[in-house]
Amino acid sequence: MTDIIKNDGKRSLPFDEPRLLAFIQSATRNYPKLSVGAYTDKVIATITARDEYKADQITNLLIMTALENIDMASPEWTYVASYVHLRSLYKQASKSRVYDASRKYGDFYSLLTSLTDEGVYSSWLLERYTKGEIRDLAKIIDPEKDKLFTYIGLKTLSDRYLAKDLNGKVFELPQERFLIIAMHLMSEEDKSIRLELVRESYWALSNLYMTVATPTLANAGKSYGQLSSCFIDTVDDSLQGIFDSNTDVANLSKGGGGIGVYLGKIRARGSDIRGHKGVSSGVIPWMKQLNNTAVSVDQLGTRKGSIAVYLDVWHKDIFSFLDAKLNNGDERLRTHDLFTGVCIPDLFMETVQKRGDWYLFDPHEVRKVMGYSLEDFYDEKKGEGSFREKYDECVRNNDLSKEKVAAIDIMKRIMISQLEAGTPYMFYRDEVNRKNPNKHVGMIYSSNLCVEIAQNMSATMVEESYTEDGKIVTVKTPGDFVVCNLSSINLARAVIDDVLTKLVPIQVRMLDNVIDLNTIEVKQAQLTNKKYRAVGLGTFGWHHLLALKGIEWETDEAVRLADEIYEEIAFLTIKASASLAIEKGAYPMFEGSDWHTGAYFEQRYPDYDESRWTELAISVRDNGIRNGYLMAVAPNASTSIIAGSTATIDPIFNIEYSEEKKDYKIPVTAPDIGHRTYNVYRKTAYLIDQKWSIRQNAARQRHIDQSISFNMYVTNAIKAKDLLDLHMMAWSEGLKTSYYVRSTSSAIEECEWCAS
Repeated sequence: MTDIIKNDGKRSLPFDEPRLLAFIQSATRNYPKLSVGAYTDKVIATITARDEYKADQITNLLIMTALENIDMASPEWTYVASYVHLRSLYKQASKSRVYDASRKYGDFYSLLTSLTDEGVYSSWLLERYTKGEIRDLAKIIDPEKDKLFTYIGLKTLSDRYLAKDLNGKVFELPQERFLIIAMHLMSEEDKSIRLELVRESYWALSNLYMTVATPTLANAGKSYGQLSSCFIDTVDDSLQGIFDSNTDVANLSKGGGGIGVYLGKIRARGSDIRGHKGVSSGVIPWMKQLNNTAVSVDQLGTRKGSIAVYLDVWHKDIFSFLDAKLNNGDERLRTHDLFTGVCIPDLFMETVQKRGDWYLFDPHEVRKVMGYSLEDFYDEKKGEGSFREKYDECVRNNDLSKEKVAAIDIMKRIMISQLEAGTPYMFYRDEVNRKNPNKHVGMIYSSNLCVEIAQNMSATMVEESYTEDGKIVTVKTPGDFVVCNLSSINLARAVIDDVLTKLVPIQVRMLDNVIDLNTIEVKQAQLTNKKYRAVGLGTFGWHHLLALKGIEWETDEAVRLADEIYEEIAFLTIKASASLAIEKGAYPMFEGSDWHTGAYFEQRYPDYDESRWTELAISVRDNGIRNGYLMAVAPNASTSIIAGSTATIDPIFNIEYSEEKKDYKIPVTAPDIGHRTYNVYRKTAYLIDQKWSIRQNAARQRHIDQSISFNMYVTNAIKAKDLLDLHMMAWSEGLKTSYYVRSTSSAIEECEWCAS
């Protein structure tokens, strides 16, 4: 007879087989096609083969045995494993919080007070909501929604995001996390509508119709961390500016943010410093500083920091910049822990096409000799504009030193680095700035960690002076320090259930509230956040949606669907922000923007005078819009896992695979895999003709005011000409950015800080 050991060895009971059988029946009753008998026999045989078996080992055995059975024929075993894990969470929470585990969820108000007393939760929610309101909201918690989680989704949520006490004991449960997020994001709304807004937000989250950004998911309601995903800094070409920027990056990284850094204003190697010629070391030493910051300032103790650096393709240091992530060469010139991005004008791509010469400049010398900064210009139309005029002036000026290279040689170095390291990202600066709705007050030089954010940027300037009483006063003139506030629609659930019309307004309101609730240590970022009130509403689950609709990837039908769905999302998002502007006011920089003049709509919807866009454009013109930037499609690998769908707009890697983390390996299948969806899923990432992916992305990019984290998947045997053709097509189709080039020979770590 096997004895079951409980309470850390304090109790021993005979193995109760009928009780276990009843539990297995409860876990599997909704999945009649599963081979439950074989599963049960294996579990019981494993237990009875020993004299003693710990109770928590039985839980693990039930989960592991279920996971072993997951395959294309029986994907439902993931929900059986999830059921077992849920029961374990309920039991642990009930023990920590002292309530009957059969209730699943304990008293919500007590949870808030106990974790607030411990310092895990901020006192914010208890200060903003009355006890009666909290108890009223607790009634909407629906444990049945926990059954929507796959095992890996629940495991990811419970391990990383659910609040525990200071001893690491389970306290918070999944639906409580969702309710706390909803309460936090709606806490400053008018009290007459606040509780209803919390209910709507909880509805959106608990049904997995949407996800919030990773920092919001992790930190809402808690006493530490901020709510935004990413930040972008512009580094001034001064010692003070460079080191101040590094400090800002460190502080944001500490709080859980991913960072984009534009280095294009920094003088090149060999430039002069205070008239001393040839003494500048260029951008690489400052990249080394940032690399050290990324490694040494971890993100809330969970992982090293994530920083992407950007440089213009006309900068004299471009070759050493492109080599910085390679695995060979001088290690003193390598920054393996940074991600890289290249800022590319139309003229460069045209010159590559013509196999022409390209000229490299030192931005410091350009400012000194020409009296302007080359990076401050872009082509207003494709094929004409002020950048190419200024570039040509620089080429023809004999007082300006320059380096002539073949444009194709730079492109080759870009592609070599991409095939080895996945980067640099491509940032098509002219198209970005042409489509910038706030070009009236700024310029976009580069992007963020995952190239989906495109917002006005400028460097912060620092001056010191003496006062009459002998004190030193430091005055900072804040630049536009970009903040990314992200959230994503689960297309596979929201579109299929036809809830976009209800979902998008509450999602936009949640995002807008992040701006006012957030605590950002870098003050110029806080100011920029309020100045533009920028948000990034995105999507995930594209391949999942195609599979559910039976639309294969490499078809015109998939391209048309991308066009239709993203136009609908854009319309609803702009409409929701316009409604918020009537209620709360427009963002401060609205007047003169493309939103205000109508240019935004004319540029994207030439026939808008004859469509539903007309009324919306007039409403925006007359009443304003709440958010200066609205849409961005982020990578969202981790949050899409929680929601049980496919990541971002990407195709799946494999129909069956194992998700490997530091301490576990979990079998996973494509969501809703079956006879009906297999034909769509069988064309996985590296089997798809990437030109179809580019066409789809071009269709959706027209409706996205910012950009899209768009990966290209290639084999390691791809010919240089074929990869070049993909880049040329991406640029000519009007893509603003492209993210990783994912080669079969390179392993790329997923970005979790832009996950939404």
